Amino acid sequence: MHVHVIQIRGVRTTVEISDAQRAALLKLAAERGEKGFSRLVGEALDRYLAEQGSRRDRVRLALETEGSLEPEAADLLEDSVRRIRSSWR
Repeated sequence: MHVHVIQIRGVRTTVEISDAQRAALLKLAAERGEKGFSRLVGEALDRYLAEQGSRRDRVRLALETEGSLEPEAADLLEDSVRRIRSSWR
């Protein structure tokens, strides 16, 4: 485990990352012509946080559909989902 202090947009923080993560980040940064990987970590955090917000919105929208299908249509949809899930490996 490697402890690295990074500065992202003026805020410094300490993050523990594995040696493999550090090596991969340094490699990506070098490929982009950057000396360090703080910008990469910042971009990754921005994407992760955006995805979490998007996920919450999708869950909220899905929950709002509760009761909007006729019972027969709901049964057909449930059967389809079961068939699809049973084929996942």
